[in-house]
Amino acid sequence: MPSHYEERLQLDLAAIHELVAAVGDAITTALDNAVRAVLQRDRDLAAATVIGDYAINRRTRELDRRCHAFVARHLPSAGHLRFVSSALRLTITLERIGDYAATISRTVAQLSDLPPPIVARDIATMAEHARAMLNDALRSFQSRDLGLAQVTLTGAAQFTEYYDQVFADLAAAGESRSLPMGDLFALLATHNRLERVIHQAKNICEETIFSVSGRTKGEKTFQILFADADNAGPSQLAEHFTRKAFPNSGRYRSAGWAAADEVDPAYRQFAAGVGLDLAKAWPTSIGTLRDQLDGYQLIVGLDRATREQLGKVPYHTTVLVWDLDRSGGAEAVYRQLTPRVRELMERLRGDEAS
Repeated sequence: MPSHYEERLQLDLAAIHELVAAVGDAITTALDNAVRAVLQRDRDLAAATVIGDYAINRRTRELDRRCHAFVARHLPSAGHLRFVSSALRLTITLERIGDYAATISRTVAQLSDLPPPIVARDIATMAEHARAMLNDALRSFQSRDLGLAQVTLTGAAQFTEYYDQVFADLAAAGESRSLPMGDLFALLATHNRLERVIHQAKNICEETIFSVSGRTKGEKTFQILFADADNAGPSQLAEHFTRKAFPNSGRYRSAGWAAADEVDPAYRQFAAGVGLDLAKAWPTSIGTLRDQLDGYQLIVGLDRATREQLGKVPYHTTVLVWDLDRSGGAEAVYRQLTPRVRELMERLRGDEAS
């Protein structure tokens, strides 16, 4: 028969679970109402959703209070401590999602008309996916379901390409002037907040994994493309040096917009002298990678003309340009590249850069 202390502990845990479920239901409803308000330009529903966010904030503060009280009262260890620490972080996540719903609702007042059909379709699809992910993430936390958490994380990664399509449709509507500027910015804000909901759902899944197994989220790895005109020298050095110096921090490639027939022999010879093997390296045309650019978080251009030559890049790809002095040959280029690569990887990965 459980002791009085054990009964009290279980009651307090159940109260936290119930409040997480209640807040989860409230923010899901708020998100649904916010998106419906945008698609139907329903200003009354939008206003009600904004006002309702204050109640959600009060509930998240109550959840925070209960979690702190649980720690003070029970001094939990192991599994209970992981659960409560995850629930504490969850209060921040849930409050943010509530704020996203309020922000989406506020955009309704900026709309002069209903969204164009293609944009409405995009927002409805994103909202459906965001809601499904949020529901599954919350369900994984409540039921301590590791499998559901992992599946939900995988689903989020597969949806990334759709963000770019939604952004492209909005940009096209703006360029054709079929959408007033105020409406464009309002719908962009809606798109951004829905994307953030999906990212927060991923965070909830990570908390499920930590709460159940104790595994923390691993450091993010990066896919980086080094680019210059001919891909015969500097970009090859950058690719191979980064791969050797930071093998666990990402995946690296190089390419050029006017790829040469072979790697410059002077660079090949210099690379061998510093422990880099370019014997099997071959210049690659960026044109052959055009459909894969959305897989790279970073494109590092080693030529002033990089952005002009690349043209439009995917929404989630960031372009950096390092203007190198090539007059000193391979050795001078190498001396400029290596500290910049090290600084970049340390910024991206911190002490985990390796």
